Amino acid sequence: MRAVLIDIDGVLTVSWRPLPGAVDALRKIRESGFGVLLVTNTTSRTRASIAGTLTEAGFPVSAEDILTAPAATAAYLAEHCPGARCALLNSGDIAEDLEGVGVVEEDDAETVPDVVLVGGAGPEFGYAALDRAFGHLQRGARLVAMHRNLYWRTTEGLRLDSGAFLAGLERAARVEAEITGKPARAFFDSALARLHVGADEAVMVGDDVESDVLAAQRAGLTGVLVRTGKFQEETLRAADGTPDHVIDSFAALPALLRGSAQQ
Repeated sequence: MRAVLIDIDGVLTVSWRPLPGAVDALRKIRESGFGVLLVTNTTSRTRASIAGTLTEAGFPVSAEDILTAPAATAAYLAEHCPGARCALLNSGDIAEDLEGVGVVEEDDAETVPDVVLVGGAGPEFGYAALDRAFGHLQRGARLVAMHRNLYWRTTEGLRLDSGAFLAGLERAARVEAEITGKPARAFFDSALARLHVGADEAVMVGDDVESDVLAAQRAGLTGVLVRTGKFQEETLRAADGTPDHVIDSFAALPALLRGSAQQ
């Protein structure tokens, strides 16, 4: 193994607070010479903002060490629908990571969007916004979503995410969303390309058994599931596959990597 892909929310932090042992574990992994890339479906903050918060918490990272779903989405749109006018439904300011994406303002009644772009859920996902997106889809707009996450964990418990709303839009408009973040294969391919490694040389660590771990394994990576964040035993039992490894927390990853190297 030469590289480690790491989800952030639920693996390194919860509500942006470091989980026990996570800072020290990431330092050990870097000192061991592994390439590191933090890969996240977080859609409420930019790469620079995330890096600043993690650095303040003690994590040895920079913005260049982070691949977000919005950044991957910008690259996807540039390749598959260049120049598209996008109606963005998202909670949080991610404009910096959507470089080159033409976003139609909500009060622009004249421009007809080519794409309905769905990010992370929040108060913005009210009836009026969802109905407006539904109308665009009925008029032929493509549906592009940064992820299908149904929920995420905060210090106050699980919170509903945009995957639940996305399923409703797909069914109502009779369309299928194009996914740009995890679990899309293109997202993992992009991450591997940034680290200049092959899939068989990389480990993916996450708390979501489907979107993080099994999706990475289908892309050829080694999957490691942590029992933190959104992890639930019943979700693991109901999963469509079996993770390569399950560990209690990210703090246990350096020992796992050492064991694999010795074997």
